[in-house]
Amino acid sequence: MRTAVERTLQPLLELTARVGSDPLLTQASTGNISIKLDGVLWIKTSGKWMANAIRDDVLTPLKHNDVNECFRRGLDPSEHFSGASLETAMHAVLPHNVVLHLHSVNGIAWAVRQDARAQLQARLHGLSWQWIPYVPSGLPLAREIVRAHSADTAANLFILGNHGLVLAGADAKEVEGLLNQVESRLDIPPRATGPVDRAKLAEICDGSPWILPADSGVHALGTDSTARAILSKGLLYPCQAIFSGSGTDNPFRAISYFDCRAGISHDRPFLVIEGSGVVINRAASMAEVAMLSGLAQVVQRLNASAPIRYLTEAEVAGLSTQVTYRYRELANMSQATLGAVFGSGM
Repeated sequence: MRTAVERTLQPLLELTARVGSDPLLTQASTGNISIKLDGVLWIKTSGKWMANAIRDDVLTPLKHNDVNECFRRGLDPSEHFSGASLETAMHAVLPHNVVLHLHSVNGIAWAVRQDARAQLQARLHGLSWQWIPYVPSGLPLAREIVRAHSADTAANLFILGNHGLVLAGADAKEVEGLLNQVESRLDIPPRATGPVDRAKLAEICDGSPWILPADSGVHALGTDSTARAILSKGLLYPCQAIFSGSGTDNPFRAISYFDCRAGISHDRPFLVIEGSGVVINRAASMAEVAMLSGLAQVVQRLNASAPIRYLTEAEVAGLSTQVTYRYRELANMSQATLGAVFGSGM
């Protein structure tokens, strides 16, 4: 027989699984959710995939007062509590019972624009929302959430510049209702993509560590000239940087078919081939591939004239922290690599 706590958590877990299974809302282990019950903050464990909420133990219980005390002392809870999400402080400081943080494709497509706040005014009219310019995750974001909520205590929706969405409410049902309304208002139809040159991609894959992505939508990164132009100029949001592999060059900048055939480092998780499509390294993790799929969806919702606000060099450098890379490692550990899934014959 289930306990009272388990029965109370069930609606939250069901919402978590639904949201986590929608690639337009969640990619890999990104995003997090929490509920406050009898002094306990139940929050999604760092590195867990929300899609697995029903069949996996994805929530970590933390004493709410202890987390808030950490915040008051200027300490990041994610560094002091085992399993705590990078965004634990943000979840704790909001007064709402349920808090949901998502890397929504539509949300990000608006949040990376320089004119995002002005563009969102009409679309979100009537909702209690606040705009938060980009700040790093953890304590900086939690502090900005406190500031924004203090400015409007009725606010239950926060649009995070170059990041995503935060929605809050009394229970899972209320938060899901708000999410549906927000996604409807922010919806952007994706741009049509050009044809994939499968013959060239097959030549690249033959006898190499490269394979074709299961998600054909990823090819838009190489076949769509607007997408290539956008990605050649910089990084749009943190997860794009975290899951893009190591190195100082921009791995999203398209290379020519001839340059690819001449030899490219096999350490890269993927290659974007100009005019042809994308190939994935067989050693890439499922998390890296999911993030690439999400990126393709985002850029297909940005037009050529959109004024993009890219992450600055300092902001990208700030992602190279121990906590952030611990998150990446947890995300990659939670899912198999493509080679393990598809075998060597793919």
